[in-house]
Amino acid sequence: MKNGIGIFLWKISVALYLIANGALGLTTKGGDFKIIFARMFSGNVDTFVIIASVIALVAGIAILLEMFNIELSFLDTLILIIAIIWAVYVVIEVLGWIKVGFKDLWHTLQMLAVHVMVLASLLIASKKFG
Repeated sequence: MKNGIGIFLWKISVALYLIANGALGLTTKGGDFKIIFARMFSGNVDTFVIIASVIALVAGIAILLEMFNIELSFLDTLILIIAIIWAVYVVIEVLGWIKVGFKDLWHTLQMLAVHVMVLASLLIASKKFG
């Protein structure tokens, strides 16, 4: 482990998170992508969920492969796409909380922290920002 145990565990967690959400999206059309796109758009969002799930699944596998020194040129682009989706979702969530008010401030802050951690992890995983 060239970069230490912290970076190793962080890369594993980002990869597993992307793989799990990709698998959930493809098998059940659910997971975080369903929540994200349902809040962004009205109507049937299954196509968006499937596309984002495929991208996430491939990105997660690519992160794991990079840990074994198998470089993939398209990894940064895939992670950037997921990061953009996530950033738009965070903005929409914050605007939604401002619009309807905070029902439970601590729960709201907890959820915001989780979403910002995921966004930060995606940005760090991308060599364009990390």
